[in-house]
Amino acid sequence: MAGLAHLVLALLLPLALLPPAARGTGETPQYTTVHAESDFEVRRYRDTVWMSAPSDDISFHVATKLGFHRLFQYLMGANLNSSRIRMTTPILTSIVPGAGPLHSSAYFVRLYLPAKFQASPPVPLPELNLHPDWWPSHCIAVRSFSGYARDNNVVEEAEKLALSLSRSPWANSTNYPSKSAYSIAQYNNPFRIIGRLNEVWFDVDCKSTGVEAY
Repeated sequence: MAGLAHLVLALLLPLALLPPAARGTGETPQYTTVHAESDFEVRRYRDTVWMSAPSDDISFHVATKLGFHRLFQYLMGANLNSSRIRMTTPILTSIVPGAGPLHSSAYFVRLYLPAKFQASPPVPLPELNLHPDWWPSHCIAVRSFSGYARDNNVVEEAEKLALSLSRSPWANSTNYPSKSAYSIAQYNNPFRIIGRLNEVWFDVDCKSTGVEAY
C-alpha cells in the first residue's frame, strides 16, 4: 500500500500544477474495433506518434512515476520550441522483460501526441532522454480492468488476456513483431478513485485472421 500511495502522490502533484488549458482534451489515438468478445476486443489503430521515456527502473510503478515526470516537463515546454502541449490519454507503459540490467524488465512510458503535433513533434530537451516513437497502423488486443494499475495486478491482467487470446481465433496472431511483451494503458488522473479505466495491450497480427491494417 505504501508503494501505491507514493505513486498516487507522485502523479497528483504534476497534474494538479497543470494549467486548465494543459489538462487535456480527452484526445486519444484513433482506432476501429475489428473483433469483440466478452472479455477482450481487437482494435486496429491508425498511424500514431508517441513521445517515449525509456526506463530501466526496478518496477512498473517506479518506471511509470519517473517516466511521467519527464514527459510532464516536456508537456510544460521543455522542448526546443518551448511549446506547451495538451495532456492526452492514455499514459502507456510498455514492458520489455529481460531488457534491463541483470535481465530485469525495461519499460517505456509513452504519451500520445495531440493531432497538431503528429506530423512534427517538438524536439525534447536532451537531458530528458525522450524520443518520439512512430507506430504504423496495426492491431492491438485489449483487455479492460478497473482500479489502480500496480505491480501486483498488471502481470495478472496480462496473463488473463493471453489466456483469452489462446482460446480465440486470434490464438496464432500474437507473433506480431513487437519489442514489448505487453503495455498497460491508464486513462484516469489519480484524483479519480471510483470507475477507473485501465487496459492491457498486446500487439497482434491482423493479417493472420484476414484483417488488414491501414
